[in-house]
Amino acid sequence: MHKLLTLFALATLVAAPAWAAPQTVTLAVSKMTCAACPITVKTALSRVPGVAAVSVSLEKKQATVVFNDAQTTVAALTRATADAGYPSTVVKGAGK
Repeated sequence: MHKLLTLFALATLVAAPAWAAPQTVTLAVSKMTCAACPITVKTALSRVPGVAAVSVSLEKKQATVVFNDAQTTVAALTRATADAGYPSTVVKGAGK
């Protein structure tokens, strides 16, 4: 019985990422002011483990991020933009 429980626990840990649903969040990035800004924001967000896609709009001053919620959090995404010099806040999506 102990071996069965151990096997189940191990299988659960391995399969956990498969249960994670992709999440989408839109971040307001108000300090983007030039054509280079969206490139910097996109690069910073793309480097966060678990991020699947990033779209950044200078006109809207927003970034939309699709990510695996088993690998990262909205807080990690906002920290990544802030560390790149562009603080952000959640407009809509995961965690809002």
